[in-house]
Amino acid sequence: MIERYTRKEIGNIWTEENRWSVMLEIEILACEAMASLGMIPQEAAKNIRDKAAFQVDRIDEIEKVTRHDVIAFLTNVGEYVGEDAKYIHKGMTSSDILDTALSVQLKQAGELILEKLQVLEGVLKEKAIAYKDAIMMGRTHGVHAEPITFGLKMALWYTETQRNIERMKKAVETVSVGKISGAVGTFANIPPQIEEYVCDKLNLQPALVSTQIIQRDRHAEYMSTLAVIASSLDKMATELRHLQKTEVLEVEEPFAKGQKGSSAMPHKRNPVMEERISGLARLIRGNAVTALENVALWHERDISHSSAERVILPDSTIIMYYILDQMIFVMEGLKVNTENMKENVEKTLGLVFSQRVMLSLVEKGLAREKAYAMTQRNAMRAWDEKKDFKSLVLADQEIMAQLTGDEVEKIFDYGYHLKNVYYILKRAGIL
Repeated sequence: MIERYTRKEIGNIWTEENRWSVMLEIEILACEAMASLGMIPQEAAKNIRDKAAFQVDRIDEIEKVTRHDVIAFLTNVGEYVGEDAKYIHKGMTSSDILDTALSVQLKQAGELILEKLQVLEGVLKEKAIAYKDAIMMGRTHGVHAEPITFGLKMALWYTETQRNIERMKKAVETVSVGKISGAVGTFANIPPQIEEYVCDKLNLQPALVSTQIIQRDRHAEYMSTLAVIASSLDKMATELRHLQKTEVLEVEEPFAKGQKGSSAMPHKRNPVMEERISGLARLIRGNAVTALENVALWHERDISHSSAERVILPDSTIIMYYILDQMIFVMEGLKVNTENMKENVEKTLGLVFSQRVMLSLVEKGLAREKAYAMTQRNAMRAWDEKKDFKSLVLADQEIMAQLTGDEVEKIFDYGYHLKNVYYILKRAGIL
């Protein structure tokens, strides 16, 4: 298992230090490619590789004057390289290095997110196996429906996480492109071979067609994928929050020794991690809308996307990594109250078998509408009068004219509802 979340682990990807480091490598690789084509001296490319460096504070100092971050960066690099700095950035535009570096950062972040997703996948599979027979109430509209098992619920989340892994792989692939094609993407002042060389060294694919920038539908797809994953985690967290309600109390998130749930009420054990996941998922979904807005730019480029991206991309990847880690922690330490699950199944006094009663009457030859009415009148009595549904069925002469006592006993068998659970788990690749 990978280490627990630290801001440093994913946050480093979005530091100025990492950003300038990637951009510097792009510039150096471009010089090496130009040297191989005879566009600049080999000695200059070697000198640039050996001497090129930067200092974040110095870039910031220069930018206060230039008000252009890339020019400030190139000026600072030139202070280290000397005369051969004239070859750096030859024929290139700022977005050649900005966008290509951004692709590297998104790839780096995406790969870390994928690692977390794969850990969650494994945890959910373990829970599906461990609780494959743990009967619980299946609910629709928040109301008791028919029995399922907790393992089946975990299997549902496991397969959804598998889909999210595939979505994330595709999203990483989509943004793993570079662009070294000049001011409007025509390669007017720099040959395509430079782009091919740089992208190959960075494990990126060249953008087949570009303008001044890599097109933002790629980033929108990446962000939309994060939003889908965040929504899946929100769904899981919301379900766990419901199951931790006092009246339900089928699961509880981990509660550490010494932890406090409320400043006013010492008894409180609140699902705070799950609530945090739900809240932060909203931020990612909102940021995805901004990414979609960034797709439409003026002509070959404007910079209306740039300021927003500097917020939404780092924030969303860091938040995603964090809430994935939170969900892993919750699921690993989840307290599952199987006895409460069984008790809750019984709270509706056998009403979960109403469909089975109706279908058994249909199998005896009754019209469905008639069978429904006969079953419902007893179900409503059980609901309103808090009476045992099976006892009411056995006392209903019209129903018992169709069914025997032994047949009623077989109808009220939980195993009937759960007989295909193993089949489902096997089909999902869990068993």
